[in-house]
Amino acid sequence: MSNKPIFVATHPRACSTAFERVFMTRRDTLQCVHEPFGDAYYFGPERLAERYENDPKAREESGYADSTFRTIFDRIARENSEGKRIFIKDMAQYWVPPNNNPATIAPSLTNYKRGVGTDTTALSPVTTRTDRDGPPYPYPTKGEPNNPTVVPKDLLASFHFTFLIRHPRNSIPSYYRCTIPPLDTVTGFYNFRPDEAGYDELRRLFDFLRSEGQVGPNFAGKTANGTTSGTNGVNSQTSGVEICVIDADDLLDNPSGIIEAYCKTTGIKYEPEMLTWDSEEHHKYAKETFEKWNGFHDDAIDSKELRARTHKKAVKKDEEYFAEWTEKYGEEGAKVIRDTVKANVADYEYLKQFAIKVPAAN
Repeated sequence: MSNKPIFVATHPRACSTAFERVFMTRRDTLQCVHEPFGDAYYFGPERLAERYENDPKAREESGYADSTFRTIFDRIARENSEGKRIFIKDMAQYWVPPNNNPATIAPSLTNYKRGVGTDTTALSPVTTRTDRDGPPYPYPTKGEPNNPTVVPKDLLASFHFTFLIRHPRNSIPSYYRCTIPPLDTVTGFYNFRPDEAGYDELRRLFDFLRSEGQVGPNFAGKTANGTTSGTNGVNSQTSGVEICVIDADDLLDNPSGIIEAYCKTTGIKYEPEMLTWDSEEHHKYAKETFEKWNGFHDDAIDSKELRARTHKKAVKKDEEYFAEWTEKYGEEGAKVIRDTVKANVADYEYLKQFAIKVPAAN
């Protein structure tokens, strides 16, 4: 059983913060790190995102204008020094250049070597700022074969990866809502960008980790064999990290079953009390943890527990969804949502085939 730091790789609006709150109740054994890599992705000298590229004032005011991928890995290593197991939840896209641009290693991580672990403080200094004008990407560095990320594969190998997904017909409208009035003034996201949906990047990270044998070939809850897709075309060596994909709808329908199965595959002790956090201490901790991405986590902050919904979410016809989106966001907004959902369904359905299955809740 792997005892590596756990990394929950996901995409925006996947109910991932509610999922994270479950594990924030285990502060005695887990050190939760909430979405750290957006600092470098959006604001720092190695930024990949275009959202704030023409807004240096916003980057500076964020407080993360000096954050590099290396400084974040170093901070994670420091937080791991108390003997607790690290539990990270973050977006896969924060490591992947958007719009299918080729990936090269982040300048601050170019001298990473296997065996250092997540702590890169022992490495020699690396200059990440350049005198050139314009975006810092593409970097003046080399990539690794088939690696879609800016993180060396040896550093990726130091984490126990799991994955969380949600159907884009649910996640995309939720994300769109955060980028228009009145929420945009709270989130600081003043326009919706389809290239921030995150499914393509998550799928590519997933496939790369499988091809490298960093996850799989075994599945959480069952063993892969020659008749399943679990071993086709992947490295025959196994890291001991089972393939674990959680679908948000399965989580919301059967939280106790899904969380127990997740705990089993990651080596976390499962206790039913993890699903409840209605105490002053837990609420204070959540507010402090989630304040960085203001406006995105209000529902999770105000929640008290993760309880199974009484009825499964009904699947509607496409025209019914479009009518709902039109009523809420206008016809132009509905068209943007519809087109973005359509562009990401295939990647969602690909990852969905790997989703962990558990018996239905009683």
